[in-house]
Amino acid sequence: MRLVFAFGLCLMLMNLFAGDRGLPALLNARRQAQQIARDIEALRAENATLRGRAQALREDARTIELVARELLGLARPGEVVVMQRR
Repeated sequence: MRLVFAFGLCLMLMNLFAGDRGLPALLNARRQAQQIARDIEALRAENATLRGRAQALREDARTIELVARELLGLARPGEVVVMQRR
């Protein structure tokens, strides 16, 4: 009886430390979950920045003018546009 109990205990301990769902797998899953949480937080911050930029491009005349000047090379009547090659 003790032998069967000891054997069962050994199997349980081996499974705990070396099995597919054992302690190493659990620790790895926790690390991955923490990394994913950090990635999600970074993406939320980036989304907030992009949302603000999009709103400025829709509503802020100064931002619209800046983009029109820099990206499209537009100018007001009477202005001369000098473009640099990058």
